[in-house]
Amino acid sequence: MDFRDELPVDHRLARVYRVGAGLCGVVLLVFGCLGLADGLAFFSTTGQDVAGLSSNGLLSLISIVTAAVLIGGAVVGGNAASTINIVVGGLFVLSGFVNLALLDSGANVLAFRIPNVVFSFVMGLVVATFGMYGRVSGRLPLDNPYYRHRHPAATTR
Repeated sequence: MDFRDELPVDHRLARVYRVGAGLCGVVLLVFGCLGLADGLAFFSTTGQDVAGLSSNGLLSLISIVTAAVLIGGAVVGGNAASTINIVVGGLFVLSGFVNLALLDSGANVLAFRIPNVVFSFVMGLVVATFGMYGRVSGRLPLDNPYYRHRHPAATTR
């Protein structure tokens, strides 16, 4: 059985998943490109300011790779974009917690500061919300394909 067969497809929601992944991907792509264009040291733990956030070459590269994943999800669309958004959003929140613990230590290889941590939390919640929109809720409408998939007996009435 293919993974794509497991989840219903709602073409109306696919636009939300694509727009969310695309917008967040473009923001990260711009941030990463600005960091690489500045010629930042790759493993600097102090970092330099880029668009109001601290960055180094490694964080810029990770931002570009993450942007490519999100933009790829936007191109594919559908449930793949939704799942990518949820996973990437969760990883952003996790990154915020990990890097919060690593602030002011030698292990802060991404040169994070408090604004970066806040950005990770906010971006993670925004990306995950785009991915969960219309898919996860306590009050999905009866015509929602995710509701119908989870409650097949309720939709046959």
